[in-house]
Amino acid sequence: MQTVHGINFAPFSRRGALEGEAARGELRKMQESTGADTVIFCPGAVQDTPFSQHLDFAGAHTTSDAELLAITRAAKDLGLRVFWKPTVNCLDGTWRAHISFFDHDVPCEPQWGPWFADYTAFQTHFARLAQQAGIELLILGCEMTKTEHREAEWRALIASVRSVYGGAIAYNCDKYGEAFVPWWDAVDVIASSGYYPIDSIGQNLDRIEPVVRQMNKPFFFAEAGCMRVAGSAQVPNDWTLQGQRDDKEQDRWYQALFAAMETRPWLRGAALWDWPLDAAHASPYAFCGAPALRTIRSHWQKQ
Repeated sequence: MQTVHGINFAPFSRRGALEGEAARGELRKMQESTGADTVIFCPGAVQDTPFSQHLDFAGAHTTSDAELLAITRAAKDLGLRVFWKPTVNCLDGTWRAHISFFDHDVPCEPQWGPWFADYTAFQTHFARLAQQAGIELLILGCEMTKTEHREAEWRALIASVRSVYGGAIAYNCDKYGEAFVPWWDAVDVIASSGYYPIDSIGQNLDRIEPVVRQMNKPFFFAEAGCMRVAGSAQVPNDWTLQGQRDDKEQDRWYQALFAAMETRPWLRGAALWDWPLDAAHASPYAFCGAPALRTIRSHWQKQ
């Protein structure tokens, strides 16, 4: 697997958002500004709460097949590698890592069976589309921490995806979760979310390395980033953090990330979070126009 200099672009876009020249223009701007060689698109599904059994991936919260295929073609025309990461979110704002049910079926309580049936339908829908689009890597969700112990269901899901998609398969576990996924052997690439505190990035990479060595598979950060908010470098995973804008703190975090990565060649790069679609780049994780953008481009240019 080639080293990834990637960006998560306009994640979880609503239907219609990726259509037209504005989205393609933003994609060009992202590539030109960062020097990225890879883009990750994240088509979304939604469920009402973390305890809902059913997913919606055909409504307003999910980009249409046609626009996803079109923006993928546009990215390939720019020379970018394209990965897809279909991801579910909860409409009530609960982080997807908390999606969970009783491990034994109880009458009148939500159950794993219907949820995994819907999640498998969601992933295989985009797997078929990924096969059509020639996607190099399909990432079967992100930070689904409380589902990961359901090993039989995950193995069945991966087998279903492989029946319709011939490319490489990955899964994006949460930070600190790299050693706790019991079915890493079933995927081709290991990925996690690299939101580690600025003073422990290297320590955490050293903790991850034995897992990667044991599984003998490529590893990369399918997400990594820090907000432009004072204090975020210590808790970069906390998107609820409030505080004054601090572009320099975000930049220091990226410098620390790249310095730690440079000395660990087993780490096959990162896809940064994120490049939003809106012209104002309102996401606090965005680095468009911030000092971190120069750091990112400089690091990628010298590799």
